[in-house]
Amino acid sequence: MKALYCRAFGPEKDLLVEEIDDPVLAPGHVLVDVAAAGLNFPDLLCVRGDYQFKPPLPFVPGGEGAGTVTAVADDVSTLNVGDRVCFNGLTGAFAQKAAVPAPAAVKIPDSMSFAEGAGLTVVYATSYYALKQRGQLKAGETLLVLGAAGGVGLATVELGKAMGAKVIAAASTDEKLEVCKAHGADEVINYTSDDLRARIKEITGGQGVNVIYDPVGGEMAETAFRSIAWEGRHLVIGFAAGDIPKLPLNLPLLKGASAVGVFWGAWAMRDPQAHYDNMAELFGFFEAGQIKPHVAAEYKLEEFLAAFGELSGRKAIGKVVLVP
Repeated sequence: MKALYCRAFGPEKDLLVEEIDDPVLAPGHVLVDVAAAGLNFPDLLCVRGDYQFKPPLPFVPGGEGAGTVTAVADDVSTLNVGDRVCFNGLTGAFAQKAAVPAPAAVKIPDSMSFAEGAGLTVVYATSYYALKQRGQLKAGETLLVLGAAGGVGLATVELGKAMGAKVIAAASTDEKLEVCKAHGADEVINYTSDDLRARIKEITGGQGVNVIYDPVGGEMAETAFRSIAWEGRHLVIGFAAGDIPKLPLNLPLLKGASAVGVFWGAWAMRDPQAHYDNMAELFGFFEAGQIKPHVAAEYKLEEFLAAFGELSGRKAIGKVVLVP
């Protein structure tokens, strides 16, 4: 089969599209013909050797995808040949075929395209777990989404609205903010040209925001936290800006607020039933028209450098998908 292959940790330009052996069906697994694979920031980190878990070399990158089940191990009863599924893991999706642990593959609605399915699991499942389990977002509360035009950002804008919150989307360009408005944002902030704290104060009448969704990090994290409401929750998703911020601990004290870590992948492995319940609710949102994965661009596997560049350059508006 054709696959993107990583033989040594380093820059993504060193990756090659190669012909490698098809994956072997193992107990507890299914084989999937991959129709589309979603690209996420952790994929860049894995290739570079900077992710918190280093996959053994060599490996096929790609943490999520969607396609059709072609084989099922004898000990698997939850899936059948022909099922349309989305799946997630640490590696393996950037190929024509993938061997997937059965618990990591979930059937998708017939109305959902494979490109949408490939853009669903990591961003929407992460964001829903963040807002529901970690942030305990309530209807009527105010949610600030940083990096709101990226894959997880747009998912969070939609989910915040579906959960009844007032959503403030913050992004770096007016073009990105127009997309955020189209996905339901009530208010927008251009943090390149606007004063983030001043705009939050203006929008909230000085009350601050109840929940901050932060996949960006960097200097913006402290600025946002200083605008948090009493008993607010700052959700730590990732550090797309490149710098891990150091938050002065007097700030949570003064606001009675919390900085809350969000590690969806580890939680999903520890509590798979709760993860399945969340996925069922996400499919319900999709079928009700409350969420719709925004596939910004589709690239062929051989165009992987352009696809990776969309993320590393923070140019992507929505989800970037590779088609093996």
